[in-house]
Amino acid sequence: MRPTTAFLVGSAALSLLTHCASTRQPVPGAPPEPPAQPPSTPRHTPWGQARVGDRAIYAFSTNQGPGRRPLPPRALAGRLQVEVTAVQAPWVWLTLSFTDDAGKPLTHPWLARDLTLPVSMETSRDLEVTPRGTESLEQLSAAGRQWEARRYLDDQRPVDGNLVNSLYAAEPGPLYLTRGLLSLSVTLSGFGASGGTQLTLLEVRQGAEGGSSPAPSLERPLGPGTWFDFRAKVGGEDTTLRTCVTAERGYILQADGPAPSQGPACPGFAEASVAPLEEWLMRLVTGALPTEGWPPLAGNSPTRGTFRLQGRAVPSVTVETPENEGGVRRIRFETYAADPWDASLAGLPYDARFRYLTEGVDTLDAQGKRKPQDFTQLTGWGTWVEGAK
Repeated sequence: MRPTTAFLVGSAALSLLTHCASTRQPVPGAPPEPPAQPPSTPRHTPWGQARVGDRAIYAFSTNQGPGRRPLPPRALAGRLQVEVTAVQAPWVWLTLSFTDDAGKPLTHPWLARDLTLPVSMETSRDLEVTPRGTESLEQLSAAGRQWEARRYLDDQRPVDGNLVNSLYAAEPGPLYLTRGLLSLSVTLSGFGASGGTQLTLLEVRQGAEGGSSPAPSLERPLGPGTWFDFRAKVGGEDTTLRTCVTAERGYILQADGPAPSQGPACPGFAEASVAPLEEWLMRLVTGALPTEGWPPLAGNSPTRGTFRLQGRAVPSVTVETPENEGGVRRIRFETYAADPWDASLAGLPYDARFRYLTEGVDTLDAQGKRKPQDFTQLTGWGTWVEGAK
């Protein structure tokens, strides 16, 4: 599959900011290490004590300059809120929302709707992810509180990389939703890149004790609690890849592999990639910048139509580009949802909403009849969290 530019940008941001702890090898002759302690029970963790109304609000800004490529400068800024909207053990339900600095909804298509995600109070394995860079300690005031904090500075500019500066509370306390994140900035550098992205804590609040609310629907999910399939028929091979996503105590786990033909939709996350929630937030912001409008089509005028999938009729737009190479005529096509938030896409995870519905190449015979050659296509999606609507 060929994901959209924003998807690639977001994925790169994740890999830049953290690294997973590696497995340590025992030293010959050293006494054996004590066994790892089992994870604490949910009720003794901040997630196990989550309250409806717990929330953190960040200011965000992102910009990019033209660099070496002939791109117009772009910028985007506003506020990002992470809030607990329901608690139904073992799940804490979060809502992500974006506004401008005045509190009005953003018009940018990528950030125009609230997103929902269930986060488990429990963990299936050790999820510790340490920020990269040199660590230092400091004290500061933020969001009306005094904090003991750890700063991580990762400067990769000497090797054409980026400068990443992150600041975390030593004891997250009420800021548990984002692991104590106080600020995070990425300054682009290398290969002609210019610009950067920042998140800065503005407010943190705790909800009232005893508050309750029903679990929200997963109509517009960020990803956790859902799955989606893409079929790829390329070079004679025909495969369907499933992406499953979950979240545990502030970390998001994503597993990619062949779609199972039977059994649970998402069998497990033992081999899943792991990234902190706050880095997915960074990914949402950076991913929105490259494309100001929707759909991201260039070239010939798009054709409107309907893409049918699992009994759904999705309003769509398609661009076709004729090619002629070595006497072989082809037509390259891309089809996107006309509106990524259309009701026909209810339940589709965020990443999949902003990819193509289908793209590929058809060949033309001597009579001009089209024959499929290669294509990739969204083929299905759903939820796997029990009780999700």
